Order: sequence, then C-alpha cells, then structure tokens
Amino acid sequence: MGQRCSGPTVSQFPATYMFIFPPSNPPSHTHPPQSLGSRFLRFPFRKHNSPIHFIISVAKQMIPQQEPDFNPNHLKLYYGKLFPFADLVKWVSYGNDGKHPGCDQSYFGRREFSFTLENDIYLRFQSFNNALELENSIKEKSPVKIDIGPVYTVDPAKRNAYAQSANNVFTPVERELIFDIDMTDYDDVRYCCSGADVCLVCWPLMTIAIKVIDTALRDDFGFKHILWVYSGRRGVHCWVCDGKARRLTNEQRAAIADYFRVYKGNENSHKKVSLMGAALHPFLATSYTKVLKDYFEKNLLTGQNILATEERYEKILNMIPDESIASELRGRWQDSRRSSSAKEDINVVRWEQCKQLLQSGKHKAQVRRCVEEIVFFFTYPRLDMEVSKHMNHLLKAPFCVHPKTGRVCVPIDPNRCEEFDPTTVPTLSQVNLSCNDNLLTCIPGRGKLSIGSVICLVFNRDVSIYYLGVSGTCIKTLAPVSNTFSYVDKENITF
Repeated sequence: MGQRCSGPTVSQFPATYMFIFPPSNPPSHTHPPQSLGSRFLRFPFRKHNSPIHFIISVAKQMIPQQEPDFNPNHLKLYYGKLFPFADLVKWVSYGNDGKHPGCDQSYFGRREFSFTLENDIYLRFQSFNNALELENSIKEKSPVKIDIGPVYTVDPAKRNAYAQSANNVFTPVERELIFDIDMTDYDDVRYCCSGADVCLVCWPLMTIAIKVIDTALRDDFGFKHILWVYSGRRGVHCWVCDGKARRLTNEQRAAIADYFRVYKGNENSHKKVSLMGAALHPFLATSYTKVLKDYFEKNLLTGQNILATEERYEKILNMIPDESIASELRGRWQDSRRSSSAKEDINVVRWEQCKQLLQSGKHKAQVRRCVEEIVFFFTYPRLDMEVSKHMNHLLKAPFCVHPKTGRVCVPIDPNRCEEFDPTTVPTLSQVNLSCNDNLLTCIPGRGKLSIGSVICLVFNRDVSIYYLGVSGTCIKTLAPVSNTFSYVDKENITF
C-alpha cells in the first residue's frame, strides 16, 4: 500500500488496503491499485455538519475458501480479544464450576484438551483447573487447532503417575455423544466439487444430515441438548450434551451410531444402500418423506445434474436389480430426441421415467423399493462411525479457526440450517477487522490523529469508515458493497 495523501499510512493491517485522511483537506477521490479489478462507488459521509465526499474503489471478490494470509499474529489477536473462553468453560463444566455446594470441583480439571501448534506440533492430554488457566495457556501457545476430549477418572496431565498401577485408573468416564459428517464422504454423489472443496450446490447435503440426525436424536432417543457446529471447511460436527448421552458406554454409542447406518457398500459395489424389510423403519420412512425426497428432487437432481450424462445415469441403472428395466431406461436415455425436452430439465424427465417404470404394480417389492434406495444413496447422511463409537475420540472445539480456510467454527441453528451459508462464515481477518479495539491497537501513530480524521478500510466486500469526532470518539460505519449502498451498523468506540 502506497501513500495516497498526507497523514499516517498503514502497511501491516488485515485489510485489502487502508487510507487515513487528515481533517484539513480530505481528497475528493483516491485510486487504489488497479490490479484488484475494482469498481467505483460513491460513499457520502457527513458528521458534525462537515460534508466529506470521496470515491472508494472496492475489490469485487468472492469470499475465498482458502484464507491466503492465515497469520499467527491475527490468531493471537483473535484469542486475545474475541475467543469465548468463559462460555466454553461454562459449557463443558455442566454446572461443576464451583458455584454451588453439590458440584464436582475436580470435573473440569479432568477434561482433556488437545492443542495443535504451528508445524504440526501436537499436544495431547492438556488439562486446566479453571477458565483462567485455559485462557492463559491458549493465549501463550496460540494453537492453530483446539480439540476437546473426554472427562477422565483422574487429571489427564498426571496420567503417567497411574501408569504402573495394576488397576486401570486412567480411563474416560464422560464424553458428549459426537457425530462428524464430512463432505469428502459424498464425493461419489456430488459433481460440483471434490475433496475439501464445497459450494452452495453440494452444501444441501450437510443441511439434510443436520435435519435427519437432529430429528432422530430428539424424537427417537429423547435427547434435548444438541449443539451443531460448522467444521470450518467441509462439514459439520454434532455434540449431544445431555447427561445420559455423556455417560454412554462405547457399546451404547456404537448401537446409536449403528441405528443411523444404511450406507453399507464400498467403492466397488453398485448397491451401496440396503433398506431391509417389507417396509421402511419408521425413522427412515419419516426421513424419506419429510427431508430426503424433496431435497433430492428439488435441489440435488438438477443442481448436481445427476442424470445428465451417460456416465452419471449408468450409476443409477447399475443399482436397479431388474436388468430388463435398466435396459429399457438405457435405451430411452441414449436416444436424446426422446429423452430430452427443450422445456423440461433432462434430469427431471429421466427421473420421472425411472420412477414410473420402477414403481409399476407389476414389479416385485424389491424393484419398487429401488426408487427409495436411489434417493437414500444420493442424500442420506454419511457418518464417520468410528468418531461416534469411542468415548476417547477428540473433536474440534467450537469457535476455533480452521487453518486452511481461516473460517471460524460457528454454531448452526438446526431449526434454520437451510439458511446457513458456509461461504459467508467470517474468516480470521474479517472478525479481527470488525473488532473496534483491535483496529485502534493496529493503527501506528494513532495518538497523533487529529479530530476530524477519516479512516477508510477496505477488505474484500466490506468497507469500514471511522471518523474521529470532536469528543475523542471514533464513529464507525460498516457498509457492505451492494447495489443499494447503505449504512447497516453504527456504534461508538473510544480512542
């Protein structure tokens, strides 16, 4: 960033670029680097009857999946100012925080935390007596990842003292029932992305998983305290926090995980879903009618172009047990003049033909069931079963920052999960930028700024305007770039 006007300049700040305009002669316009491929927007700003007009050039960028500047200094700033230590400790203490006579004073101290530091340095079995100890350790070490483990019989940090004991003294006694759902497990049914990449076309698969699993946990198992968290990159995590869930044995956890199992095939098998019995289990029937069928036909069928090409529709034809039906559909679909229509989506046309043939009354129940199996194959949640089965498995803490994307692992409301957009989850740079106190800390020479100075920050699609008022107060307006350019937030902060 070069100097564009008189006054202080900033070279190291988590923004695309930054300008500080002195009060004497604010420029009417400024020209940032042309390499950003920018568009110009007029931003009027008035305060204390002093009109200031200038044009800000804002880089029109998609929010990247990859955080280009995962800066350890930014992470220290995040832990120092924004990470919710108190709320995290209150959550995993479950009332055992020393504030009432009946609590277990040692409970939190027997909880395992794990830190991953830079260069893949892995610290397991970290334990802390209180929230302050945890906070100080995280601020000191600045881990790129924080995992939470079980509550053990003894302090995990002192486990070696019990290693020589004849009795198995060091063992987990409590742990939330957890589920880990990763988008990479859906790579054989999504054609928009693969691997760690996600987009709004394939993200409905995670929405489906939340809806199906959350409903069953509440209605079928009676759990009430369930937390869903975005993993920060390509999936979601579920924490079931009820007391009876935390005290489940490994065998009981495995039984619950197996309750959700329908995806039993492997990469070499054509039929990867097995729906047993003459009729669907009530849980599966409810999931199919209320979630899976609609999402498949309204979102995934056309969004993923599931039947658009021969390679893709052959995957479905191979799942049909009756070869005569599969051959008939193949013949129809290979004739493009008969299988496509200018007015209708080819995926919809072919799916209706498939359903009509398979659900005909002349076929056996096994063939009619094939429609449901196809829908389950493309939509049903795919759990990492081993994560759920074992009490001592670690899981990333909420509000961590994913080091690959820079995105914060934010909670997801299961009642509104269809509104969740992973591409708008704030990144490390963005949350630091939005922290007013951080802004003031990062401005060199801030004590020399004159009353009336205007500070303009541009980061991705956000513009932050700060104005130093006559009372020593900095008034901030955060305005996102849009067709209707308007103020969305005003708040006072103090220099």
